Amino acid sequence: MQLYKEQQIKIYNSLTGKKETFKPIEEGYVGMYVCGPTVYSNVHLGNVRTFMSFDMVFRYLKHLGYKVRYVRNITDAGHLENDADTGEDKITKKARLEQIEPMEVVQQYTVDFHNILNTFNFLPPSIEPTATGHIIEQIELISKIIENGFAYEVNGSVYFDVHKFNETNQYGELSKRNLEDLIHNTRELDGQSDKKNPQDFALWKKAEPQHIMRWPSPWSDGFPGWHLECTAMSTKYLGDQFDIHGGGMDLKFPHHECEIAQNQAAKGKSPVNYWMHANMLQLNGQRMSKSTGNTVNPSELLSGNNKFFSKAYSPSVIRFFVAQSSYRSVLDLTDEGLLASEKGFNRLMEAVGLLDGLKTSETSTFDVFAWKQKCYDAMNDDFNSPILIAHLFEAAKNINQVKEGKEHISEADLQTLKDTINGFVFDVLGLVNNTNNNSGTDKLAGAVDVLIKLRQEARANKDFALSDKIRDELAEIGIQLKDGKDGTTFSVN
Repeated sequence: MQLYKEQQIKIYNSLTGKKETFKPIEEGYVGMYVCGPTVYSNVHLGNVRTFMSFDMVFRYLKHLGYKVRYVRNITDAGHLENDADTGEDKITKKARLEQIEPMEVVQQYTVDFHNILNTFNFLPPSIEPTATGHIIEQIELISKIIENGFAYEVNGSVYFDVHKFNETNQYGELSKRNLEDLIHNTRELDGQSDKKNPQDFALWKKAEPQHIMRWPSPWSDGFPGWHLECTAMSTKYLGDQFDIHGGGMDLKFPHHECEIAQNQAAKGKSPVNYWMHANMLQLNGQRMSKSTGNTVNPSELLSGNNKFFSKAYSPSVIRFFVAQSSYRSVLDLTDEGLLASEKGFNRLMEAVGLLDGLKTSETSTFDVFAWKQKCYDAMNDDFNSPILIAHLFEAAKNINQVKEGKEHISEADLQTLKDTINGFVFDVLGLVNNTNNNSGTDKLAGAVDVLIKLRQEARANKDFALSDKIRDELAEIGIQLKDGKDGTTFSVN
């Protein structure tokens, strides 16, 4: 079905700072590129949030009937530690510490990345290119930028000449920075750098003798700059200009800014029509950081084996939690928020489970078609999943009222309701209804709830010996009780 002919999407374009009507370059087709992970460690939960947002965008575009080519890269060449032109290659550093080959590091964490995304029910991208698989394209791109006068070679390394580029173009248009401010805020070169100006960035770096990952080039045995790979891979598979480029807010400058400059310098045109940026994920109101200990990885969140959360949460509950916030908003991950999302998710799934058993009537007291369009209107408004979820709860309330005989629905409207709810809940939001096929877990939860109630009765009767015994014996078999202001919860270790 070509629903896109009936629906009109508006996307917040980071380049212009406003919502714009989405018009793909070729009708019915969408080219979308999203910056993928650098595979030198386990995928960060903040990255999962970003990829989850664009998985939803991908799903909605496909739901509307667009033929989508979704490209998400793997950075396996290892850019430098500070994402600039100095420091140690992150992948090589990890390989040295673990005394293994760099490509063993790449393989280990690429597998982890895919496993985590599969757990969260991500759709695979259409193409998942690697940086090391596109060295030739990157060398060709550098040669074109040099030929056009926007790059220079020094001692085997090649740098992009930002000042030269800015004479005929606008460096900083995406991040809303101007070159004068960048110059003012940049320290002077210490005399040891090969760059003409501090703002210039590496397109190719000559490898030091100890650098393991290296490739031959016209300039030296070395490796490509971090920003270059995405320009090479996105344009190879999507063309010199394509529809959507996504990534985290932290990539806007300098990474995406440099992508624009490289493409304009090589091909004389801006590569992307709509730039989309997902915002950051916080943990309990603070920035997630390994150095402060305020961090939790996806596996720890899913297993409940962490110090921040009272229990384990299912992948769909976490997806539901993420979807309850706009992709452009800062999202604060808290136990209270996840508990509320779990209740909401279960309530929604219970309503979905009632659909097949609803009795139909000649007429409907619920305007299904108006409700259906409100769902599309929400997603058409810059993929506003929180508003979509509000409409889904409106439908859940009506389903329950039909079940109770307080409202009525016709057979045709019921079919429309089923199709629409299934389309948005499972196809677009990517949720999985595991509430009906998890009987073992449900029975365990029910049994523990019985014991929690017995313990509460014991405490009320001041039988603290029995109360402590219930708690301690549950702990011995790996079931941890946690008393809070809202009652007692449990987690399975």
